[in-house]
Amino acid sequence: MTDPFSSLLIGLLLGFSLTIPPGPMNALIVARSIRSIRAGVLTGLGAMSADLVLGILVYALRTEVDLHSFVRPIDVLGAIAMSYLGWRIIAGARAPAPAPLDPATTFSQAFGVGVTNPLQILWWLTAGLAFAYLGGIVLFAGIFAAIAVWIVVFPIAVHAGTRRFPRADRWITIGSGLVLFGFAAYFLVQAL
Repeated sequence: MTDPFSSLLIGLLLGFSLTIPPGPMNALIVARSIRSIRAGVLTGLGAMSADLVLGILVYALRTEVDLHSFVRPIDVLGAIAMSYLGWRIIAGARAPAPAPLDPATTFSQAFGVGVTNPLQILWWLTAGLAFAYLGGIVLFAGIFAAIAVWIVVFPIAVHAGTRRFPRADRWITIGSGLVLFGFAAYFLVQAL
C-alpha cells in the first residue's frame, strides 16, 4: 500500500479498532474519568504509551523471537495486574470520597496494565504486525492519531455523563472493577 492517504485512513480505522471495544483498559479509563477528566486522559496516555512500546517491540522482534510462545505467561501477568486494579477500583468505590491519585501513579498503573494486557499484546501480534508491513510509518501515525482522539474524547464523555447522573458514578466504578475481574478470570482460564 503506497498511497499515504489510504495508509492514514486504514491506520485511523485500526487505531479505533484497538481503542473503542470494551475491554480492561476502557474499564480503567471509565473508573478514572469519573473522578476527573485529567485522570481519565492520563490513564489513556499510559495505555497509549504501552501501545507504543508494544508496537515497537513486536515490530522489532518480529523475525527474532517466536512471540507466540509468550502467550501463557502474558495471560497470567495480565490476570494478576487486572485483579489488582479491579480490587483497588472496587475498594475505592466503597470509600466516601476516593482520594485522587497523583498523576505519576495514574499514568504508571495504566501503562502497567497496558503492557501486560493480553488483548493489547494479541492485537499488536496480529493486526498491528500484519498491517505494519503494508502501511509503514503513515499507518502507525493514523493508529496513534485515533488513540489520541479516543483518550481525550472518551474521558470527557464519561465525566460529563456521570455529572449528569451523579448517583450512577459509584455503580459505574464498581462495574468497571468487575469488568477487570472478569477479564482477569478470562485470561487465567486461557493460560490454564
